[in-house]
Amino acid sequence: MTPNYQRLTILGATGSIGASTLNIVRLTPERYPIFALSGHHQVDALAALCHEFSPHYAVVPDEHTALRLKTLLQTLACRTQVLKGAQALIEIATDPSVDCVMAAIVGAAGLAPTYAALKAGKRVLLANKEALVMAGDLMMQAIQEAKATLLPIDSEHNAIFQCLPLRFLAPRLFPALKVDPLLAHAGVEKILLTASGGTFRDLPLAQFASITPEAACQHPNWQMGKKITVDSATMMNKALEVIEAHYLFGLNAGEIDVVIHPQSIIHSLVAYTDGSLLAQLGEPDMRIPIANALAWPERMASGVKPLDLLQAGTLSFKALDPIRYPAFSLGYEALTLGGTAANIINAANERAVAAFLSHKIPFTAIAQLTREALNAIPIQAASDFDTIIGIDLQARAFIDQCIKTF
Repeated sequence: MTPNYQRLTILGATGSIGASTLNIVRLTPERYPIFALSGHHQVDALAALCHEFSPHYAVVPDEHTALRLKTLLQTLACRTQVLKGAQALIEIATDPSVDCVMAAIVGAAGLAPTYAALKAGKRVLLANKEALVMAGDLMMQAIQEAKATLLPIDSEHNAIFQCLPLRFLAPRLFPALKVDPLLAHAGVEKILLTASGGTFRDLPLAQFASITPEAACQHPNWQMGKKITVDSATMMNKALEVIEAHYLFGLNAGEIDVVIHPQSIIHSLVAYTDGSLLAQLGEPDMRIPIANALAWPERMASGVKPLDLLQAGTLSFKALDPIRYPAFSLGYEALTLGGTAANIINAANERAVAAFLSHKIPFTAIAQLTREALNAIPIQAASDFDTIIGIDLQARAFIDQCIKTF
């Protein structure tokens, strides 16, 4: 298998990352035949994708959804086989026919198939940051043992990936490629993740208590799913990205900075010991990092127009305000605490965001409840999946109990 031809499984095909991935596949379908697609409950959309790309398999969560999809595929005369359940996700991620897996299932549900793909030695394009947040040590261990390849899709981490030398990246993300360990550090001093500031970066703090889910889902720069857009507004996404960067690049908390960059043109930067700053610039469009990872180590067209620097105009930066974004510090705290601390804040935030989107709690309660969960739940060593899933469920149950007070 070479980067010129990869049989793809897309986990989360009906989400925003899945849609962007398939938009790129449409540009050169002969290079990226689709082996399998998974979706949640958007049955009509998944059926249309099966009709267009003719994957061998389509996976949905349960029997009811599977029956609906089978009926639609019969109507479309599509021969895609329908599978259901969590085990089926693992099967389509590890099948010997699969070269590359796009891991784009949002939240904890994407953990098991992503881990299985790495254990199987696959090339994994990671859009699900929770996989590293919840089980970073286990994921990185799987990469080493199976000589798998992990390529980051988050725009910030992909920007860092593009700005770091190969000898720095290879030992952690594609260990099958041998480099001289004496050259591996490469003079890297720190990385700087950029943050747009989210939907409410200029909203007066006095108005935060009245923020609605509808308003929170309108990002000024990016088109994303509801959950990640809310995370951007609270800056919890950046807290989780700090943890993800720690695992991806082997850096400690003191070597990872975050700066507000409202234009979302510079996607992140790497600082070197000689005083140099290398940055990756581009339009705020997820097709760019996806195309980079799909084609790596080559380059390919993404369908995104080139960045016009004259039109972009001024690029500005400012420090992150901890009062406006109380959720942000939880990422650094979780790194310092270690163990299952990151699992707690991830699960608690995921449940709190769902409650906010359902109008059960106010926007300001998301960070408040997540912190309460971190303070209340004992931290354990994240040494196995039973512990990780157990803490995940415990944090969700804690938030559900707290929600009753609202």
